[in-house]
Amino acid sequence: MVSDAVSEAYFPHELRPREAHEPERSVDVAVTVVGQLRIARIGWGAEVAVRSDHPGAYGINVPLGGVLETTVAGRTVVSTSGLATVNPPDMPSDITRWSSGCTIVGVKIARDLVQREAVRISGDTDAQIPGQVDLSRPEAASWFRLVRSVATQPADDPLLANPLVADQLAASLTDAFLLAALPGPEAVGAPRPRIVTRVLDAMRADPARAWTAGDMAEVAGVSVRRLQEGFREYVGKTPRECLTDLRLRGVYDELAAGASDSVTDIAIRWGFTHSGRFASAFRKRYGLTPSQVMRET
Repeated sequence: MVSDAVSEAYFPHELRPREAHEPERSVDVAVTVVGQLRIARIGWGAEVAVRSDHPGAYGINVPLGGVLETTVAGRTVVSTSGLATVNPPDMPSDITRWSSGCTIVGVKIARDLVQREAVRISGDTDAQIPGQVDLSRPEAASWFRLVRSVATQPADDPLLANPLVADQLAASLTDAFLLAALPGPEAVGAPRPRIVTRVLDAMRADPARAWTAGDMAEVAGVSVRRLQEGFREYVGKTPRECLTDLRLRGVYDELAAGASDSVTDIAIRWGFTHSGRFASAFRKRYGLTPSQVMRET
């Protein structure tokens, strides 16, 4: 049954058609596995109701169109395009209406990964994730763009097949979601320059490391939000932007020095794993392609 394929791709569930059209004949399902996280695209092509307990993982459902009505613990959440419904793990969720025109991007994140990253993000051992996230907010929109970008990667992408890279990417996606979903804590003292210095020194020492926001915060000994506040106040950039600047400068210096390695090898050595994004960032920064810099030396 196609419903079984959806269960395997996302969550085990009970499907109940709400109209005469048979959803099994027109289901649309695709999945991208990223370590302890997976991204699924699901559309039934008919109006249905779905029940799931979401065992062991959070399920974040983002409608690309149509209507998704979900009831959890007596509370009903109605999401349309631009809103995400968050289903907690190990708790019955009833999607009482999944409209025929509704295709979702569903993000499944292991409960343990969310709990670990939530502590690193907020410093709170009992962070409460809301039942709905507004994707029009900048941080949430950025997270969803990243989700959709990862979902376009081919199934045989060697990077996703690498367990270390996949785990780091899953952590980055989880961090980005939590930054978008968790309410900002009250400020507790002003961030200090040493917070920024520690992280910059660590990034300079190991620029090719697959840094996540949680990794950077751990080095600084603060939450991710406090780290970001410190960078905004003392650098005027995010930690991620500083890391990209550091990596681009390293690549440029090697190319300008006449390094014998290929552009791809040098970029990978400095932590760039996506050639297209690297080339675009390099040209935007220096006004030249990496190959042009190499030829001019």
